[in-house]
Amino acid sequence: MASQVFYRKWRPQTLAEVVGQEPITKTLANALATGRVAHAYLFCGPRGTGKTSTGRILAKALNCLTNGKGEPCNTCDMCQAFNEGRALDLVEIDGASNRGIDEIRDLREKINFAPNLARYKVYIIDEVHMLTEPAFNALLKTLEEPPPHAIFILATTEVHKVPLTILSRCQRFDFRRLPQAAVVNKLKDISDHEGIKIAPQALALIAKAATGSLRDAENLLEQLVLYHGSDISLEQAQSELGISGDMRIRQLAEHILKKDVASGLAVINNVAVDGVDLRQFTRGLVDYLRDILLVKSGAGDSSALPADTIKEVKQLISNVSLGELSKVIRLFAQVDFRADPQSTLPLELALVDSSLTAAEKTRKALPEKPADIEPAASTIQPRKTESAKEPVAVVLPVAAELPPIKVSATTRQTPPQNIEQIRQRWNDFINACRGVGSSGNLDALLRKACEAISLEGDTLVLGFYHDFHRTKIEDPKYRHLVEDKLRDVFGVPYHVRCVLTPKDKAAKPQQQTYNPVVNAALEMGARIIEEEHKHDE
Repeated sequence: MASQVFYRKWRPQTLAEVVGQEPITKTLANALATGRVAHAYLFCGPRGTGKTSTGRILAKALNCLTNGKGEPCNTCDMCQAFNEGRALDLVEIDGASNRGIDEIRDLREKINFAPNLARYKVYIIDEVHMLTEPAFNALLKTLEEPPPHAIFILATTEVHKVPLTILSRCQRFDFRRLPQAAVVNKLKDISDHEGIKIAPQALALIAKAATGSLRDAENLLEQLVLYHGSDISLEQAQSELGISGDMRIRQLAEHILKKDVASGLAVINNVAVDGVDLRQFTRGLVDYLRDILLVKSGAGDSSALPADTIKEVKQLISNVSLGELSKVIRLFAQVDFRADPQSTLPLELALVDSSLTAAEKTRKALPEKPADIEPAASTIQPRKTESAKEPVAVVLPVAAELPPIKVSATTRQTPPQNIEQIRQRWNDFINACRGVGSSGNLDALLRKACEAISLEGDTLVLGFYHDFHRTKIEDPKYRHLVEDKLRDVFGVPYHVRCVLTPKDKAAKPQQQTYNPVVNAALEMGARIIEEEHKHDE
């Protein structure tokens, strides 16, 4: 007889052997013991969690010649027939390849025939969500009035695609992903029986990579055995699973938390040169940082770190706050390699961003000082004039030999210092909004519909004359577009707050106007120290 793969060879044969689904198996065992078995069951949940295996065990238990009201004996002729796949009264249908109405009609025609040898004829329909709508309608008729000798077990990984009319006629059981500890215990049991010597840490890596699917974990274990033999080290498991060794992950985590960018970049590039899968490496890094977060928050027992490592981690993070750890984990969890899986740039950028302070990030958002403006040492002092009420600024050069200021045509505007400077350039902002938005009408929503009321730190307050426009701009989609354009035009990442200010009641502050010399100086970064006005007597 040909050898069987692990997941078939070690498939559970009793309800007690089903791993990690105790609430379900206990309920089914009680139903068997009391003879209160339903005519239709729906088993739903992720792949590899025991749905089909549980269905086969239930079918075998119902028809066991020794008992019939509890666990199957696995020794009688009927149990042996079920175990060997030759039981005529167990009908398994693949919903993915037999999804049409003709297949379900054929089932309906044959279902009325009595079982060949068993008490019950059991139908297991796998991936039932793949059936067509006409096929579901045909199946519904059978589920409504099934013959007493027929039992249906429907299995699916996508229960939301099963019609409610079908759901309402089945007893539903939700299979959960298996806990990592349960998978490790099962893999250890298989290894002991198969004579496989494997490090416990390697079993933990396999269980983590399987993400709660026992079948996937058993397949991974078998692949390791086929490639490396019956003696498997942790390093071999890491290599086969594409996981980098813990040492470089720990090194990078340490550099991140110490904000040592140069050393961190060196680790990243060494990993890339060695051909390590950067996505797997990053996932390992995020998992390790999560363990550090658990230690920092006092939940170190829930982490996967050994006791000696926890002591080292506590020393490392003694000066690191929970907020900083949260920021770092969020940055590296969002690293995206879809554009180029081999590029180290996404990981390098996350490293640099994690080292920046809040103040540095704010400076990054502001425009840089124009390189083509030659600074002149000058101050602006107001002086009184006999013929004008407005203040006049006089530029007093420190040294008469200084050359004139050269201003390039592409010089970027200086960020506004007050609300008056924002109002002076408001039309520039409105024009920049032209063509923006789903209908390209953002400028129309703002033009003559609102005004800049005040500047409160980094928040710009906009007063709207009508509630319609205010509500529209308060929508996160439009508010985000407005804030983007404010940053483009004024060079400052303003937040926007919208208020209702009826136009006829708006108390607009009188806009301060200056002569062209003062305005030019303000735009070049000068600051008015004092203003004096001459009043007519």
